[in-house]
Amino acid sequence: MANKDTDYLFISGRIRSLEGKLLTRERMERMLDAQTTMDAVKVLVECGYPEVEEVTLSSIDRMLTEYRQHVLDDLYRDAPDQNIVDVFKIKYDYHNAKALLKAEALGIEADGLLTDAGRVPVEKLKEAVRASEFMGIPGKLPQAIQEAREVLGNTRDPQLSDFVLDRAYFEDMFAMAKESESDFLAGYVRINIDAVNLKSLVRVQRMGKDTDFLRTVLFAGGNLDINRIVSTVSSGAQLTDLYATSALREAAEAGTAAAQGGALTQFEKLCDDAIMAYVRNAKYVAFGEATLVAYLAAKESELVAARIILTGRLAGLSADTIRERLRESYV
Repeated sequence: MANKDTDYLFISGRIRSLEGKLLTRERMERMLDAQTTMDAVKVLVECGYPEVEEVTLSSIDRMLTEYRQHVLDDLYRDAPDQNIVDVFKIKYDYHNAKALLKAEALGIEADGLLTDAGRVPVEKLKEAVRASEFMGIPGKLPQAIQEAREVLGNTRDPQLSDFVLDRAYFEDMFAMAKESESDFLAGYVRINIDAVNLKSLVRVQRMGKDTDFLRTVLFAGGNLDINRIVSTVSSGAQLTDLYATSALREAAEAGTAAAQGGALTQFEKLCDDAIMAYVRNAKYVAFGEATLVAYLAAKESELVAARIILTGRLAGLSADTIRERLRESYV
């Protein structure tokens, strides 16, 4: 039976308090304007991130990974429906599976690429992949690993192998959102699938591939049905026609130029901004599962922003160049 909104009174109150430490646009600007990259890191420390002794790519990755795991574990303990948190954790199960299969094919260890932020402990998944014994591994992951391993062995193409895992990931995520009986979570998953499909559509058009190929790289479960996408593109209609009434309308306008060889940066940013615009609807909800979903999505977006800023600074990029890559924040 689905949880009631009132079951989320405690965690909603916690989240409203935690939102005060989210990485706001003003804090991002402070990171961009900071005199040193270490000073930029100190802004994150104010937001609850762990400290680092020195700023390197590896130390940044460790800090962000550690903090992500802390956030997910913390909210998992308090969530009335832990399935909601699992929707955000599942991404890292599939990330780990990709890393393990590629390492296996190359005959190397994947340890430095793995994260414990998923549902399945890293050591358990490593052993399952090594022994091809998947008892206790949830959802479509076991079947997807075996299929992806076969594809990688036959084709030596890691992109094709990754696509097998990506398809299973979205199917798993969609099924979990339905199981939660949360309309807000289901909507969040659907718009994510819509955004991924739009990105795929633009890339296929840039590559000059036909609609038969397009159909193979689209994922089911979005607001826009795969058949509708394919038939509209086959008819020669513009992306703006297909997405005219969609939350991704503005992104589709930028996608038209990107499909013809224009820059992808602004287009992909607008896709992600459309997702955040959906998430922000939870700001007007006093309590309920939407507050938890929105906070988890906000933290995912925040972690991406933090990494863009810090790695950009380490690479010597200008503040304006980094700023162009930043997505809209939740607050």
